[in-house]
Amino acid sequence: MNTTLCNKENLTADKTLQGVCQDLCAKLVQQIGQAKNNLVAEFRDAFATQEQLLQLALVEADALAWQTDYPHLLFPALATEKIERAAHWQARQRFLLQSTSPYALAA
Repeated sequence: MNTTLCNKENLTADKTLQGVCQDLCAKLVQQIGQAKNNLVAEFRDAFATQEQLLQLALVEADALAWQTDYPHLLFPALATEKIERAAHWQARQRFLLQSTSPYALAA
């Protein structure tokens, strides 16, 4: 990602410091949104019946990423980790709920 430093040359009569910061924030939101769309497209088949679980993992990763100084850098890694854990949980639930499983009675 290319970032623009906020200095006197970048600030003109049309662009105030607030405007430059808002533009940068909008770019960050757009980049994270694009990363979300890419991850949803990549993992949609794995969560075919439970896409809500995929969306929840993305929301959690988004919230965690925005608590850092570099959300645009950390979001993809956090989202991938959350999605992988959700997929693992979903697979384990399927295994435990199989009627032929000896663990079905314990679940």
